[in-house]
Amino acid sequence: MGDSRERLKTFPIEVRWEVGGAIDNAELGDSHKSASPIRGIQAIEIVADFDRDTYRCYYATKFKGHIYVLHCFKKKSKRGVKTPKPEIDLVKKRLKDAEAHFKTLTQAERER
Repeated sequence: MGDSRERLKTFPIEVRWEVGGAIDNAELGDSHKSASPIRGIQAIEIVADFDRDTYRCYYATKFKGHIYVLHCFKKKSKRGVKTPKPEIDLVKKRLKDAEAHFKTLTQAERER
C-alpha cells in the first residue's frame, strides 16, 4: 500500500531478506520470529535491527488469500521502543484502504 514497496527497496539487503522471509512465512500460514501482532490493530509488525538501526514493516493477513504490506520505515528515534503515533496512524489508514481495495476484488480474485 502507498509507498511501502519503494521504502522497502531502500532498506539494506539483510533487512529486505528478513522482511521477505516473514511475509513468505505469512503466505504459508506460519509466523516468523521477527513478526508480532499489534494490539488494537489487525496488523503484524516486523522489527529488524541492522547496523545499529531499527527497521519496521507492517502487514495485514486478515484478507483471505491476500497479504497487504501497509507501511515500512526506518525508526529514527533512539529513545524508547514505542512506534511514533504518526507511523501508527498511517498503518491504520492504510489498513482501511486495504479493506476498501479487498472489497473491490471479484470473487475469483479473492479466492486465488
